[in-house]
This record gives sequence, structure tokens and C-alpha cells, in this order.
Amino acid sequence: MALTLDQILAAQRAHADTLFSITTATFDGFEKAMQLGLSASRSSLNDVASHTQAVLSAKDPQSMLALQANAVQPMAEKTAAYSRQIYDIAAMTSTQVGQIIESRVSESRQALAGAVENVTRNAPAGSEAAIAVVKSAVTAANNAFESMQKAVKQASDATQANFETVAANATQAASRATAGTSRRR
Repeated sequence: MALTLDQILAAQRAHADTLFSITTATFDGFEKAMQLGLSASRSSLNDVASHTQAVLSAKDPQSMLALQANAVQPMAEKTAAYSRQIYDIAAMTSTQVGQIIESRVSESRQALAGAVENVTRNAPAGSEAAIAVVKSAVTAANNAFESMQKAVKQASDATQANFETVAANATQAASRATAGTSRRR
């Protein structure tokens, strides 16, 4: 079965569309991450300016130490929130790219199944063994792809759970540190 020029051009258009869709999703994620970074930087700068003014206005060393100790937890919480937002942006971008690829793979699998079916219908007598090998290879490739998708999903879920645990532990540690400093005064 020979491909026609129209089929080749259609395949090239589909590949170009897929590439542009992936590129757009990636740049959208990058843009969101950059905006978040700029916003966090601006917020941090304002926080540092306010904190510096408060420390410089402190009447005695104990009140200055109290200001320092009380700044730890909000900073840890903001850092955890920022990290979570960056993770969410990356996860969303990854999901979008995965959906684009999965859609394209699904289309390709359907086209391949149609081509195999067409070859099967038009195959000469005696080629049953070759057709069985081709069908077996297609089935094995499909199974491998599905296994890969499941493994990626499990890894993604594990990464998210680990990230949430680390963020919660960091916030709790900052709370304990702040509480310990407050009790010493």
C-alpha cells in the first residue's frame, strides 16, 4: 500500500500541529512560572523592606529578636506556597503536554489499526502467518504504551505526595522553631 502525496501532507500537518500545540502549552507554563516568580520577588522585596523598618524601629534587643523569630514562619509558609504554585504550574503543563501526545498517539494507533485491517483484507492467500506477526507486534506496542502511561501516572502521583509531605514538614518545622524561640524569651 503506497502513500499518496495528500496522505503524506496530512501527516506532516498533523505533526506540525502537534509540535505547535506542545510548544504553546510549554510556553504558557513558562510564562505563568515567570509571572509567579516576579510576583514573589516583588512581595519578598516589600516584606524585607517592612521587616527592615520594623527591626530598625525596635527599642531593645529583645524586641528585635522577637521580630526576627516571628518572621520565620510567615517566610516558610510563603516559600511553601510558592513551591506549591510552581509545582502546580509544572504539573498542569506536563498534563497538557501529555494529553496532546496521548491524543496524537491515539490517532496514530487508530490509523495503524485501520492500515493493518486494510492489509489484512487485501492480503494474498498464504500470508496469514505474516499478518498474525504484524497484529501481534501492534498489540505488544499498544500494551507497552499503556504500561508506560500507567508507570508515568504512578510516578507523578508519588512525586505529588512526596512534595506535599515535604512542604507540610517544612511549614511544621518553621512553626516549631518559631514557637521554641517565643518560649525562650
